[in-house]
This record gives sequence, structure tokens and C-alpha cells, in this order.
Amino acid sequence: MTDRYCVIGNPIAHSKSPRIHAQYGAQLGEDIGYEQCLAPLDGFAATVQRLIGEDFKGANVTVPFKLEAARLATRLTPRAQAAGAVNTLVFGGGEIVGDNTDGAGLVADIVRNAGVSLENKRVLLLGAGGAARGALLPLLGAGPRQIVIANRTLATAEALVAGFAAHAARLQVSGFADVEGRFDVIVNATSASLDAAVPPVPTSVFGPGTLALDMMYGDQPTVFMDFAAGHGATVRDGLGMLVEQAAEAFALWRGKRPDTAQVLASMRQSPQ
Repeated sequence: MTDRYCVIGNPIAHSKSPRIHAQYGAQLGEDIGYEQCLAPLDGFAATVQRLIGEDFKGANVTVPFKLEAARLATRLTPRAQAAGAVNTLVFGGGEIVGDNTDGAGLVADIVRNAGVSLENKRVLLLGAGGAARGALLPLLGAGPRQIVIANRTLATAEALVAGFAAHAARLQVSGFADVEGRFDVIVNATSASLDAAVPPVPTSVFGPGTLALDMMYGDQPTVFMDFAAGHGATVRDGLGMLVEQAAEAFALWRGKRPDTAQVLASMRQSPQ
């Protein structure tokens, strides 16, 4: 019997997840089917129940349902609790387990694919919304010396940090324009690139030793990537993060972690 999985979202036709998971299944000899699932905006819970009834084993969750998925889950992993959002569901034993693999995917892409250690580094996290919240615990787990969270609204960044009190010594908040010094790693977790905009940070945050990663990706470099590269940084888009978070989800479902390098190379060579 082929085990069935899917990605739930609205819209969903653009999702690259079926292609990624098909390659993972083939690579590891796992008999899985993976498809796109368009859920009505007011019908996420009903869609999940239908999938369980059809014996799906799990699902990925994308916009706009990640918060609702966290509320629907009967149990959350620690990283899903920290993120307050869920992008991976595991069905079985009468449970709906919610996890968040986004931050782990981000860290894996930085460390494994970009070859940049986060240990004792200075990190700038741009944005304090859901994407930043999902990234923060895995970033902290990678051992940076300091993470500065910069946001347009300072109170939002402060509220995010308040949820990570155990790590307060390594966390700092700032407005975009008030960020000081150069950083080893900069992660754009804002949605500014969707509007062809750049968070208004000083150019002095970038330098020749900086890795600047935009969580967004597309056929062309984002405006943030172009801006960072123009001020000396090495740049990276969010495709590697997508591939790595999918590998984390696959490992949750199947107990095997795929080799992401060949899949990422395939996605880069043929994006469509």
C-alpha cells in the first residue's frame, strides 16, 4: 500500500513540495504518494479530518493555515510550541501531532549547504512575525553569540523575545534603522521581498564576511539579495530552506532523512 501525504494550502498550485518529496521517496525507496491539497479558507479542519478518514499519514501545511494547524493539533512538539505555528502534521494513533520544521530547515541550509557555522556568530533576524518566530529556537540551538531581532514595530520584537526568556542574554531587539555593527549572518524573515522592498537597515550591517539569506525565493534574486550583494555580502535565497524543511518533515514521517544535496541541485537546475 502506498502511504499518502500532501501539502495543504490556499493557494497551492505553485507548491514545489510534491516534486521534492517524490525525489526523496525515490532516493530512499519509500513507497509514498504526495499531492497538493487546496483547502477552503474556512475549511482547514474539515480538510484535515477528510485526509485522516482517507488514511493519509501526514501533511505539510502552508499559508494561510499554519496558525490554525497549531490550534488543531492534539499535541505539539517543543519547536512547534516555540513557533506558535505548525507546518507539518503527523496522523496516527488517534493523534494529530504538530511540528514546525521551518527553522530547522533554515539552520540546515545555512550550516550544511552554505557551509557557514552559526557557533559564536552575530546574527541579525529581520522581522518579528511568524517566520521569525519559527526560526528563533533552532537558530538559538545552533549556538550564536548574539541574535538581534530588528523590526519596524519595536513592541512586536520585544513580545517575541519575551517568549524566549531562558535565552534573554543572547537576544536583543532593535528598530530597523537603529541596528548597529556588522553581522556574520543576516536572515530576512520579513515579507518585504514580495513587495520588491528592502527592510530599511543601515548598509553597515553587511560586509564581505556576511551571509545574507532571504527566506523568499524565485526565478531571480530578490531585491534584498541584490541590496546585500551590493554591499559586499554573500547572498542566498530560501529554496535551500524549503528543501531542508521538507527533509525534516520526511524524516518525521518515514524515520529516514534524505540526502538533500542532489535534490537541491535538481531544483536549482530546473526550478519549474
